[in-house]
Amino acid sequence: MKRFRWYFLHALLTILVSLPNVADAQNSHPISTTDLPLNDSVMISLLTCGPGNQVYSLYGHTAIRYRNKMTNEDYVINYGMFSFHQKHFVLRFIFGLTDYQMGIIPYSNFIDEYLYEGRWVKEQILNISPTDKHRITLAIHHNYLPENRVYRYNYFYDNCTTRARNILLDNLSYKVYPRGNQLLNTSFREEIHKWNQKHLWARWGNDLLLGMKADRRISYKENEFLPNQLSKDFDRAFFYCKDGQKHKLVKYSHWLIEPTEFPNTSTSSSWLMDNPIYSIGGFCLVAFFLTIYEYKKRTYSWAGKIYDNLSWLITGAAGLILAAMIFSQHPTVSLNLQILILNPLHIGLLVPPFRRNRRFQIYIYICLLCGILGAFLQHYASGVLLLAFVLSFRAIHVFTINRKELNT
Repeated sequence: MKRFRWYFLHALLTILVSLPNVADAQNSHPISTTDLPLNDSVMISLLTCGPGNQVYSLYGHTAIRYRNKMTNEDYVINYGMFSFHQKHFVLRFIFGLTDYQMGIIPYSNFIDEYLYEGRWVKEQILNISPTDKHRITLAIHHNYLPENRVYRYNYFYDNCTTRARNILLDNLSYKVYPRGNQLLNTSFREEIHKWNQKHLWARWGNDLLLGMKADRRISYKENEFLPNQLSKDFDRAFFYCKDGQKHKLVKYSHWLIEPTEFPNTSTSSSWLMDNPIYSIGGFCLVAFFLTIYEYKKRTYSWAGKIYDNLSWLITGAAGLILAAMIFSQHPTVSLNLQILILNPLHIGLLVPPFRRNRRFQIYIYICLLCGILGAFLQHYASGVLLLAFVLSFRAIHVFTINRKELNT
């Protein structure tokens, strides 16, 4: 159970955090803005970092590298800085009220951290004019002012990757292609699945908290919330100069730290508790054997009563979390049909007056039925639909036994 709580807590934090790096922005270094536009000593590049082993670093990271050969400045602009020690951090996290901030750190410190963690880093040197480099430098300097560096984090629409993209592309003197709102044949959930498929509890936590809106088709621009996707789009991007010539946005790419293996190839443990479908399946299997035993004995056993109360308690507690998500500022979590199965009303079945109330029971059964039908509209976390069938099956079984006992 301790292992389950540990995984569930980290899975909960994972869906609310896509950024891997925790740092202290107070120790950051400002970038000089004295470099003139006509001086091409500045090099600006996009840094894409591979996933880590921690749950909160599964999706990688994006940053900007600024180098000035004239002043020997070499800094990394990082929009992923936060601290777990902030007051009421977890509650603010859950309700989408967490503030992140921009930081500027020496390149050597940045790269040493990723060398230590064994994560790859790719650099894409931008093919932009000295004038645009200066514009980006001024924008970074303005963004780093104390009153501007803090921003309200949004894991799909306003994170470290989208911030880096915007400050680069929004300060160019030309339009970059392809970049638009045309819909792709993918969704937020499907894109996340590509990066957490080997981390089953994290994936389960994601699927549990994400609602219907996470299954809609997303646009080309929306898909750039993930670091690796933005890197791919930069490789494909191009622009037209005033003379009509076509140029690639990225001059060249290279590895600062080469990957030693494909992302997320780490294998999961073989323990049953490390796989949510096995854990839920085992829980449901107990219900199957209990029901067979009670059917043969034609009685509602003490073991069955304990099991049912535990089922209502667990699903009701999970429902309270989903109910809290309704008030969260995070996108795609408010409309979640899984709350019909993991229903906070289940806790009421632990109280005798509600448990004996036929109308209250009917409400629960209707919610379970609607939750099962809702699987046609929304992707559910692994095992949740199976759990819905088991809860319904047990409810019908107990109702049948109690009616027979009353008739005898």
